[in-house]
Amino acid sequence: MIAVRPGPPLVGTVTVDGSKNAALPLLAAAAALCRPVKLTTIPANTDVRIMLALLRQAGWHVAQPADEPATAVILPTESRGASPTLAQAAHIRASYYLVPALLARHGDARLPWPGGCRIGARGMELHFKVYEAFGDRSAVNDSGYRVEAAAPRFGTVSLVLPFRSRGATVAAVLRAVTTGRPLRLGDPNLSPEVLWVLDALKRVGWEVRASERLLSLAPPPSGQGEVAVWEVPGDKVEAGTLACAIAATGGTARIEGVHGRDVGPLVAALRRLGIPAGADDGALSVHAQEAAPTGRSLRAIASLSPGGLDADFEPPLMALALGLPGTHLFADAINPGRHGNLLPQLARLGADIEEISPTECRLTGPQRLTGTGVEATDIRTGSALMVVGLTARGVTTLGGLDQLRRGHADLPGKLRALGADVCEVTP
Repeated sequence: MIAVRPGPPLVGTVTVDGSKNAALPLLAAAAALCRPVKLTTIPANTDVRIMLALLRQAGWHVAQPADEPATAVILPTESRGASPTLAQAAHIRASYYLVPALLARHGDARLPWPGGCRIGARGMELHFKVYEAFGDRSAVNDSGYRVEAAAPRFGTVSLVLPFRSRGATVAAVLRAVTTGRPLRLGDPNLSPEVLWVLDALKRVGWEVRASERLLSLAPPPSGQGEVAVWEVPGDKVEAGTLACAIAATGGTARIEGVHGRDVGPLVAALRRLGIPAGADDGALSVHAQEAAPTGRSLRAIASLSPGGLDADFEPPLMALALGLPGTHLFADAINPGRHGNLLPQLARLGADIEEISPTECRLTGPQRLTGTGVEATDIRTGSALMVVGLTARGVTTLGGLDQLRRGHADLPGKLRALGADVCEVTP
């Protein structure tokens, strides 16, 4: 477990790892292409290691140089028979990104139901509708699902998503890649993680046009080409968590390796709370020593709309708002079980939070919390509890490190680099 104690304001400069949420679909996109792809700045968290293992088990050649552990080269191989049963896929939600590549390589995809954080039901019905639009057939049972590839077809695939699902958008894009068919997708998800995949495809010749209402793709001329080189972007969620930790302690620091477009909604939320913050093309800066708390209410409402607040920013913002004046509203209907994980743990620290509904809550700050033993029941709950522990009286001990490490290779180490009193202890 990890012990966290309050200390001086966090100061200095720190660099985030590559983004887990961007690396996973980029790895799946690399597998979907019939050409070698080199990915750099791959994070070393557990979910990404599992995805690399799944690619190897499914027959792709994955090379990681010993002197460049954050680099992987994904090499195409000849297709084989029916896809293997990938038991490890049950441990991560992003295993569903592999379906298009498995269909192209094996003709079918047989996977267990995806796992990951237990933050409410996040079904795959919309994914199956995407594959049906390409002519594929799906079947499900208690243990998992199977998708069978259709015979080769031609022409543009057109469909409209009933809501802006990131997973279904990536599924449609990667199935277009593996079939070589043009795609017209209405109401797509255009979160930064999807945009990074689209940017990567542009660099290998795909024609991409994206607007809030329509995403269209057209394949490049045939031909494999040279090795494509893609870079995994810096982790916007890790950057946001560090920014909230810096702000909570009244510190001033620079978080490098994150793109400004990815953290715009987070910066806007910090400024509304009276915390000077800004982002350029390569870093996020927080100057909380110059903060002038406004007492204005923060409405941190997770949204799938372009430019909306990413749901993963909501937990660290809640942790920060507990120490700031004002009455603040938080809502996350995208992950309906997340509040059920986070709020009881914050209550153990003494937080007084009004639960309006299972996905909506309200709190008034500042509140003075007291350290105790808490549990990282999912990735974002764990990171939010670390932020709270930096200002709670006494010692906060955080268990459930396996969950935290699924998304962050070493978040405690980055906090220590900024001066936080954080250490790993044996129960």
